[in-house]
Amino acid sequence: MARFTFKLPDIGEGISEAEIVAWHVAVGDRVEEDQRVADMMTDKATVEMESPVSGTVIELAGEVGEQVSIGAALVVIETDMIDMDAEEAPALRPIDLPAPAEQAFEAENPGAEEVVQPVPLPEREGLGVGRPEADRAPATSQPTPAPSLVQGRGEDAKILASPAVRERAKTLGIDLAHVRPAEGERIRHADLDAYLRYGSAQGYHAPHAAGARPDETVKVIGMRRRIAENMAASKRAIPHFTYVDEIDVTAIEDMRADLNANRGDRPKLTMLPLLIAAICKTIPAFPMLNARYDDEAGVVTRAGAVHLGMATQTDAGLMVPVIRDAQDRNVWQLAAEIARLAEAARTGKASSAELSGSTLTVTSLGPLGGIATTPVINRPEVAIIGPNKIVERPVFRGDDIVRAKLMNLSISCDHRVVDGWDAASFVQALKRYLETPVLLFAG
Repeated sequence: MARFTFKLPDIGEGISEAEIVAWHVAVGDRVEEDQRVADMMTDKATVEMESPVSGTVIELAGEVGEQVSIGAALVVIETDMIDMDAEEAPALRPIDLPAPAEQAFEAENPGAEEVVQPVPLPEREGLGVGRPEADRAPATSQPTPAPSLVQGRGEDAKILASPAVRERAKTLGIDLAHVRPAEGERIRHADLDAYLRYGSAQGYHAPHAAGARPDETVKVIGMRRRIAENMAASKRAIPHFTYVDEIDVTAIEDMRADLNANRGDRPKLTMLPLLIAAICKTIPAFPMLNARYDDEAGVVTRAGAVHLGMATQTDAGLMVPVIRDAQDRNVWQLAAEIARLAEAARTGKASSAELSGSTLTVTSLGPLGGIATTPVINRPEVAIIGPNKIVERPVFRGDDIVRAKLMNLSISCDHRVVDGWDAASFVQALKRYLETPVLLFAG
């Protein structure tokens, strides 16, 4: 028998380490050649690791959530082969992420919170991770039943209350044994009111109440961890400011309805492709917004093309697929590419190239958008645009009051590169295209 050390191979340009997001084997397991042993996450994708040899697992590199450096031992396998180290990477491929619940893309780029399921971790054994004990069960905490708060009042104790109070308590589902009179021994309507309003704050416990759930510890790993790290780095490094303006989108919404009514076999238009078309029309006059800032080199690169990032919520977390050369696409081509990239991101099939290289990002909560947002910049970009919810309100036009569709538009900028005047001027120019949509189709 011999020991085979499978080292974490180079899994991407510029990647120095990867995070363990799942083990598919434990110490003592028999593995076959090409069997999946672990899932590793980098900044760009989740990659599955397959064993180059057959044998018995005797050591694992760490627990779920830990980082492993490129070239470090990932799995040690006892095999019939001679002692060796794995110097060549096995065939790797991005894994399919779980498909999310159906979401209408009409929401533009809907936001949602990811629910991360805690992963049971095996016991550590020496340098690696050992097999968990067969009879091990997760510890749970149970809420302690609240003690009776009416001293001296047992099952047979006499409770003083009028028939009306008793009838009301019965209707409300309140056990009078749990109600403490404010004065004397008689329970009054005011005592029922106090129980309903302040019962839980005073420690009362209604027998029909569900009670508190036990605390749950959720490990921040995988995509959620990457998002946390990237957002924290962005807020630490970038002095953000946000500008918000109101846009009358009545005309462009009417035009969108007309275009959809006569679209034939072309994709249905949402507001997003029209907004992107307007952005591409506006950007040439404001090149400082379509840029990437290299902090270390102190260099701003103003991009000649608009590679537009599209923040998309998935079950695995927030991803930003990129529409390449958005300025060269018409609204129908933009709509088709938006749908294709959103589907690829949500099913985990987006390639590394499709998730990198953006020069400007659009993010939206769609119908959940609220009044305004202050989006966090997708570093190393210098700006991010956030359309908000469209609402109908009465507005003055001259002496007349008319019904209009209004939308607030937010833009967050890196104040090291973009001044407030530039951001406001950009939004005003963008507003002109959105409020006079025929300009989108002008030469």
